[in-house]
Amino acid sequence: MAKVNPNYQKLPGSYLFSEIARRTAAYSEAHPEAKLIKMGIGDVTRPLAPAVIEAMHAAVDDMANAETFHGYGPEQGYDFLRSVIAEKDFHARGVDIADDEIFISDGAKSDCGNIGDILDVDNVIAVCDPVYPVYVDSNAMAGRAGDYDAEAERWTNITYMPTTAENGFCPALPKGRADVIYLCSPNNPTGTVLTAEQLKVWVDYANANGSIIMFDAAYERFITEEGVPHSIYEVEGAKTCAIEFRSFSKTAGFTGARCGYTVVPKELERDGQSLNAMWNRRQCTKFNGASYIIQRGAAAIYTEEGERQIEETLAYYRNNARVIKEGLEAAGFTVYGAVNSPYIWCKTPEGVGSWEFFDKLLTEANIITTPGAGFGPSGEGYVRLTAFGDADATVEAMERIKKLMA
Repeated sequence: MAKVNPNYQKLPGSYLFSEIARRTAAYSEAHPEAKLIKMGIGDVTRPLAPAVIEAMHAAVDDMANAETFHGYGPEQGYDFLRSVIAEKDFHARGVDIADDEIFISDGAKSDCGNIGDILDVDNVIAVCDPVYPVYVDSNAMAGRAGDYDAEAERWTNITYMPTTAENGFCPALPKGRADVIYLCSPNNPTGTVLTAEQLKVWVDYANANGSIIMFDAAYERFITEEGVPHSIYEVEGAKTCAIEFRSFSKTAGFTGARCGYTVVPKELERDGQSLNAMWNRRQCTKFNGASYIIQRGAAAIYTEEGERQIEETLAYYRNNARVIKEGLEAAGFTVYGAVNSPYIWCKTPEGVGSWEFFDKLLTEANIITTPGAGFGPSGEGYVRLTAFGDADATVEAMERIKKLMA
């Protein structure tokens, strides 16, 4: 008889965002008249930039003619996109990343989960707490997490690094062994960032211990303050210890189009093996490459017109983040994030749990948030709000919350 992967049976309950969707659907069905404002799942609402649409239309025309038709593309991504990424995202910031160190994919979430294919099952995983669920769940599926302790709300073989207001949202170095370390800046869910000095501590630790840093930079285009790295490779020594994930989903509205990329430096080696070569082999075996049409659209982001249009959309979301931050503070809440991030991390009222406050906002203010407890034990007592909604709806949501808490 065929056997299934037993690690899936260890996964607790449903995926966080599936549970949010379930509760929201149940309330909406019972109250069809309710005007819900979605501030939970980080899905964008602004349309793709005109330059992107134009490039995609032209790519569709390419596919309609034998002379310009594209079948299977390179699994690593087309040169026209890899080269412009290297130039605009890295060389422009003084970072020497080669085209063949960049791998185009259908999004950072996929790569964050798939990167485990090139890792041994015995690696000890360390994650910030609270944490984006994919980092934990994908390792649990692969058998690296051990068993789930429902009472402690954590996995037995994963090292949780509290990342809280008490330590300035910068976790302390692990006391024990940590082979693979997940860092995210700007952070999802807290909306906070790590400075170059803080990242240097982690880079030095990883190089000294032979660890690998999985650096999620999906929200780097929201950074506005000086001294905050957009890439971990801005930190000396990172190319020998870090893999970086990037996404066009939040920066350019590609949540429905799907495109991102991962950087694996050729200098990164473990056990005498090149991780760049291993990831290349993995992609060539399991991935047929992102769509030619989508990659043409992604390349348009880097044109002069595309960059201007993307910046307009980012400014729209940044303003929403400001409105949320100021609105929640006016209502008496303690909040973090928002400045360099589309996420706002809001402390719940004293004695009110994350899911309890989620339900209160849903049922009494018709606002959908994300319970912090769903991101890990240290997320209890918080909810996450996103700035990706409509501007008018964002203002209305803050008025509802002020009225609710008055």
